[in-house]
Amino acid sequence: MKAMIFAAGLGTRLKPLTDTIPKALVPVGGKPLIHHLALKLKDAGIRELVINVHHFPDSIIQYIRDQDDFGMTVHFSDERDLLRETGGGIRFARTLLISGDPSQYFLVHNVDILSNLDVPWLLSRKPSDALAVLVVSERKTRRYYLFDDAMRLVGWTNLATGEVRSPYPGLDPDTCRKFAFAGIHLVSEGIFRIFEDDNWDGRFSITDFYLAECAKHPIYGIVPPGLQLLDVGKLESLPEAEKFLKKHTFNF
Repeated sequence: MKAMIFAAGLGTRLKPLTDTIPKALVPVGGKPLIHHLALKLKDAGIRELVINVHHFPDSIIQYIRDQDDFGMTVHFSDERDLLRETGGGIRFARTLLISGDPSQYFLVHNVDILSNLDVPWLLSRKPSDALAVLVVSERKTRRYYLFDDAMRLVGWTNLATGEVRSPYPGLDPDTCRKFAFAGIHLVSEGIFRIFEDDNWDGRFSITDFYLAECAKHPIYGIVPPGLQLLDVGKLESLPEAEKFLKKHTFNF
């Protein structure tokens, strides 16, 4: 199974650190974020990684090569010409992600998310008809993905502004189950056919794609029991990240 790590972002919330290094190489516990994530994925049985790069791309590539690719097969999806966002990043990495079997899935993981997710457990709970399975949690936020009782995606809302986005006209968020997206998702290779058929190309968010397509294709949410996660996207989260790594015995 393959996994894609989103490492192309500018890391603006981690400035001034990211003025000189990419977010993926921001150190936590003496090692870069991407170091901890790559070894976690390797421990989960993943042997092939696709990493997209844009901001200080050569620094990320050199670091991974200096680690002998962590004993894995690593490909780089080079976006230095255009930062394609999350959906466009997956679309652009098509040739690196496909196996030729549309029934296969790959994992997508933000580089700045730490979690205790059991990846084999996630694979075992995947609905057979899923285009994608989004790891979600009940953490408090302003922006929520909306699901029906079967945990199929039906929309999105921003509680602070009252904005609702959904392919279902008149969707009432109060009738839906609300969960926060964890930045981790399992994606079917069948997504590339939909990208082509529905003209998804260039720069676009995977959230925009999911919300536009969820009425036509089954996209599910799943709440792993005991899930703990931390978004290491801000400077103030770095001390907490070190505590998280020690608690969950990540590789130092």
